[in-house]
Amino acid sequence: MAVTAAQVKELREKTGAGIMDAKKALVEVDGDMEKAIDLLREKGIAKAAKKADRVAAEGLTGVYVDGNVAAIVEINSETDFVAKNDQFVTLVNETAELIAKNKPANNEEALAIKTVAGKTLEEAYVEATSTIGEKIAFRRFVLVEKTDAQNFGAYQHNGGRIGVVTVIEGGDEALPKAVAMHVAAMSPSVLSAEELDHDFVVSETTALISRIEIENEDRKRTGKAFLHVPEFGSASQLTDDVLAKVEAEFKEELKAEGKPEKIWDKILPGKMAKFIVDNTQIDQENALLSQLYVMDDSKTVEKFLESKSAKAITFARFEVGEGIEKAANNFEAEVQATMAAALEK
Repeated sequence: MAVTAAQVKELREKTGAGIMDAKKALVEVDGDMEKAIDLLREKGIAKAAKKADRVAAEGLTGVYVDGNVAAIVEINSETDFVAKNDQFVTLVNETAELIAKNKPANNEEALAIKTVAGKTLEEAYVEATSTIGEKIAFRRFVLVEKTDAQNFGAYQHNGGRIGVVTVIEGGDEALPKAVAMHVAAMSPSVLSAEELDHDFVVSETTALISRIEIENEDRKRTGKAFLHVPEFGSASQLTDDVLAKVEAEFKEELKAEGKPEKIWDKILPGKMAKFIVDNTQIDQENALLSQLYVMDDSKTVEKFLESKSAKAITFARFEVGEGIEKAANNFEAEVQATMAAALEK
C-alpha cells in the first residue's frame, strides 16, 4: 500500500527514526503504525547489539539536584561529536533527573526506570544507539545526599565532560559551587588525607622522589637550580618523633648561623610550616582538604573553609572516559583494509 508523508512524519516523531527507515517500516507492515513502531524497535535492538562491542569513551556527565538528593551520571558515546547531539544531551539530562528522583541502588535498577515517554531507560539507550548511529552507553551514577542544614554545590566543566557535586556546611550560598569548581580543576580522590591507604602513600612517595631526582639530573646538565627532594609525602608519616627531630635540626641550623635564641620562636613556625608543605605533596595531590585552594593558594581548602566558618562534608566528581582504555585507531591501516576488501569484490 502507499505510505503517506503524514504517516512517515508521525512515525518519526514517535520513534526518532530516519525518513527512509520510517518509510520502509510502514511499507513492510502495510501502514500499521503500532506494528511499524515495534518493527523499528526490534531493528533498533539489532543495531544496538552490533555496536555493543565498540568502545564508547566520549560523552557527557549529567548533574541534577532534587531537594536533598543530587545525582551525577556519566553517559558515553563513541565520539565527542555525538556528545553535542540534542537527542544525546536530552537523554543525559533526563537520566540524571530520573536517577535523582528515583534513587536506584545500582545500574540495573536505574535502567529499569520509566521515562516520561513510558519506555525504560534501557529501551531509551537502545533507541538512541539505533537512531544516532553510535554506541550510546549508560556507564555509572552516584547519589549524594545532604541534610537541611547543608548545601549542594553543583558544577559542570568543559561542556559537561566533568561533573561535580559538593556538600558544604556553613558559609554563604556561593561557597559550595566555588569548592565544586576547585574539585573540577584539581581532581582530588578523597576528602581527607586520613582516607589515603598507607601502601598507596608509600608507593606514591617513592615515585614522587624518583621523579624529582630524575628532574634534578636534567637540571644539573642545564645548570638550573635543583628541586627540593622531600623525605615524606603525607602528614600520616609526620609523627611527633619526626617533627621533634626536624625542629631540633632547625634549631641547630639557627645556632650555627649565629641567630640569637630569643628570636628562634619567631623563625621556627615558618620553617616548620614549609617543611610540612614540602613533605605532604601526596596529600596535596589527592586529598581535597589538603590541597591549596585554587582561588587563594596561600591557604589549603580546609583553612579556606575555616575562614568562612564552613566545612566540607563530601563530594563526588566524574570525568568522562576516566578508567576506560580507548582503542588506538590506525587510520592508515583502516584505509588499506577497506581498499583491499573493495578490490576483492
